[in-house]
This record gives sequence, C-alpha cells and structure tokens, in this order.
Amino acid sequence: MSFRKFQRPFAFLFILMVVTGCANQRPSRLIAQTMAPARTDQIEATHEIFIATNRAAAEEPGELFSGRRLAHQGAPKAAFAHVDVSIPKVHETGKLELSPNPAVADPARYFTAQQAVLYPDASDFEAALRKSIASHGGRALVFIHGYNTGFDDAVYRAAQIFNDADYSGTPIMFSWPSAGRMLDYVYDQNSATTARDALEETLRLVVRAGAKRIDIVAHSMGSWVTMEALRQLAISGDRDLGGRLADVVLASPDLDIDVFKSQMRRYGVPKKTFLILTSQNDRALTLSGFIAGNQPRLGDYSDAKELTNLGVVVVDVTKVSSGDWLNHTKFAENPILVRLLGERLSSEGNLNARDHDAVAGKLETLVRGLGQTVGTAADIVITTPLTVIDLATGPVRR
Repeated sequence: MSFRKFQRPFAFLFILMVVTGCANQRPSRLIAQTMAPARTDQIEATHEIFIATNRAAAEEPGELFSGRRLAHQGAPKAAFAHVDVSIPKVHETGKLELSPNPAVADPARYFTAQQAVLYPDASDFEAALRKSIASHGGRALVFIHGYNTGFDDAVYRAAQIFNDADYSGTPIMFSWPSAGRMLDYVYDQNSATTARDALEETLRLVVRAGAKRIDIVAHSMGSWVTMEALRQLAISGDRDLGGRLADVVLASPDLDIDVFKSQMRRYGVPKKTFLILTSQNDRALTLSGFIAGNQPRLGDYSDAKELTNLGVVVVDVTKVSSGDWLNHTKFAENPILVRLLGERLSSEGNLNARDHDAVAGKLETLVRGLGQTVGTAADIVITTPLTVIDLATGPVRR
C-alpha cells in the first residue's frame, strides 16, 4: 500500500477523532425529570414502541438500559420494555428534534418519552405485543439500530422512522449494546455479535405473538446482527419464519462484503424483497473499511450486478442528499427516502421491473407534496436480479 493511499483515510480518521473528541455530545437520558405541558393540538402522534434488548440495565437516573452487555450466565438472553414517544406537531419529515437538555422535556417542541414500562419476563412482553399486533392487522416491523447509538437515541430514531414512514403495523425495536461512543468501534462490533441469538429469539417471539407479516429494517452495524440472525434461522430450517418474514431492508450496511456473500450463500435466494441501500459517498463506511483493513463494506459497494446475483435488490442513493455530514443516515433523514421506505413496506409484492412506473410516480408525487428540493427520480437507481431500474429513464434489460 502506498503512503499516499494510506495518508488520506488516516487524515480523515484523525479529523474525525478531533471533531468527535471536542464536540459536546448530547447527554443521555430517556425519561426527563420535568415535563412542560403541551396541548393536544401541539402533538402530531404518539407511538408505543416495543423493545427487546440484550443491553444491561442502566444505573443512571432517567435511563432504562446502558451500553453494557446483558450477562448470559443464568440470565435471560434479552430484556423487554415499551416506551411511548410523542412527536411534536412542529416536526419536519426526516428530522429528529431532540431537547438540548434531556432532563427537561417539552413535547410541544421535541420528541418526548412520555412513559416507559419494563416487563418482568418474556411472557408478559409477548402478551402485550400480541394485543398490539392483533390491533394492527397482524403486521410488525422490527428496527435494528447501528453503531455509536445510545439507548435513548435508538428509541427516538426508531420513533422518527416509524412516524415518517407512516408504517401501519406494530413498531418493535431490537437494541443491541452499543457503547454510544464514536471511538468504541471494536467494542460495538463485538457487542453486535453477542446480540445475534437474542435477535433470533426476538423474531421467533414476534411470530408467537401472532404476527402474520414481519418486516425488518436494519441500519449500519445493525445489518451484521440481522444477517447473523437470518443465517441462524436458515441453519435451523426456518429462514422465513414460517412464511411470515416479508421485506428485509439493510440501510447503509456496515458489513464486510465477503462476509455478506458467505451469509447469503448460507441463507439462500430470498423469497421476498431483500433491499440493500448503498451510497458511494458514505464517509462513515469509508472509515469503517479503513479500520477493517481497507475491506469494502456492503453499504458502499459499487458492483450492484454482483450483489443481485445473490437474489437481492440494490438501491443506489449516492445522489440523494442528507442532513448527516457523514451521509450515513440518508434512509431516515432524507424525506423522500423515508417516505419511499414506508411505501415499500406497505406493498405486498416483490420489487421488479413492472414497479418502475409506480415507484417513479410515487417519488415525484412525494417531491411535490413535500414542497422541497430534496430529490428527483434521477437520484435513485434500483438494480434487481433481472433489471436495472433507472428512475430517470425506465427499466433497462441486461
């Protein structure tokens, strides 16, 4: 490796360390000490988010779970809770309005955890989940967050995605023990590995709770946890959860490309839509690849055709804008992408060439409806196992 090739990512790493080291991170706290009053007309929605996690319990006031790992010796694989999160009426699609002082909640202006419930065991959680799933037509969405994510931030990000995607099913978040610190990459990677059994058991619990359709959305390093759990399901002979597993979306997956290929060979060609959201300007994945020995990551891999040979659909969002300077959370922060994610999860069929007109039409409608210059049809290229769907020009047969 030449010094010039080494110099650029090292310089980026150094700058990132300085920036994150000097920045004042938002304090971690989920339940505020005091809450300002808010009128009903100041609240857009309140979401009851069910939570399964292998994080250890927190000791700090106002927190539920920490970045430490749940001990396995004589203990359950996961802990369970639900949190009611209100969304302010002033919320803008794709944004996450958080209080600068989490000890003081203001539901009229910020995302607010109204209340939290801890379940003593899995059976109580399953009973509550069964009621919610039944009331939502048997649909459930499991969201798995990424690297450098504290528990409170994971809860609020989940609420934002469920709200902005306008998902109609039961919202569930699986939270693995990320330390929530930028420089704890190796710790987070190992923590993600410890979570695969707990995620597998969580997916089986959702089935037992009566879900007829289970969608999965995983972000960043959460894609590693997800793929390992899916691989384990495949080895057990139940890779699609008895036919209940529907769409799987890996957004900006921080996952070694060779590891992903081996996981997919074990998993097999998916029966339902399996989406990979990639971006060639994802700075977080550039850094991740450097840390991993300059190994390509799935989320910025450029050979879409090679990936579709595994039976997946690749959605290239390189040209799509994002409020995140790392370009790592486009799927949640770009209003068009998060709305299209909701449209995809509401669809019953697989994504293929025949969907071009429908997808392009929905995209342009969303652009006009949002009244913002945040994207056009030309910004997204979808590659399926049979067809490249350039939303600017239409399907192109290979």
